[in-house]
Amino acid sequence: MAILDKHKFLETNATLLLICSFFVVTIGGLVQIAPLFYLENTIEEVAGMRPYTPLELTGRDIYVREGCYVCHSQMIRPMRDEVERYGHYSLAAESMYDHPFQWGSKRTGPDLARVGKRYSDEWHLDHLRDPQAVVPESVMPKYDFLERTRLDGDHIGALLATHAMVGVPYTDDMVAQAQRDFRAQADPDSDYDGLLERYGENVTISNFDRQPGISEMDALIAYLQMLGTLVDFSTFTPDASR
Repeated sequence: MAILDKHKFLETNATLLLICSFFVVTIGGLVQIAPLFYLENTIEEVAGMRPYTPLELTGRDIYVREGCYVCHSQMIRPMRDEVERYGHYSLAAESMYDHPFQWGSKRTGPDLARVGKRYSDEWHLDHLRDPQAVVPESVMPKYDFLERTRLDGDHIGALLATHAMVGVPYTDDMVAQAQRDFRAQADPDSDYDGLLERYGENVTISNFDRQPGISEMDALIAYLQMLGTLVDFSTFTPDASR
């Protein structure tokens, strides 16, 4: 009872309660923040990670614009049911170039963190055109208009330069060649060697929508086909110090 009486005194003294609350919050904050000053990087470096190609970055912007993240998360939790269904749990490094990241918990549809290359371009094309034709119980709206919306990539260099300003490691050469790389990824008959030199061999080159030119459908499928494909989890070993 004596302890409760003292606590009552604290609750009825606004000034003292404010001082004690500030003290407790300060201690808790220091415990969480101070260790970060001794880390060179809070995100573990993982082999294979790279910035988005110009076409993938455009597709990601379309993904965000259309609100796909509202129903599909990109965060696999380290729990048995999640890992068995979707694959290896998500790593912070996989979202290190995302502005904003697509982690979340709302799943009207499945998590898409590992959807890349699980389905063919044709499957994605049919699914985006008419989701119910592929998955009858789906409540996803139709996105067939994406293949009728053409892209010229005129401003893709400026988009890469903007992301470079916030820390994405796009080089001057990547920015200068952005429009060329944008077009090359959607054309298997093009000279895409420069694209592979800048972004690595793990870049899918395809006419994603099976039509001439580049559409928003091309960009979105290019983005989806990349998700979860950059890290080789057969050789990945997490850093125990983190």
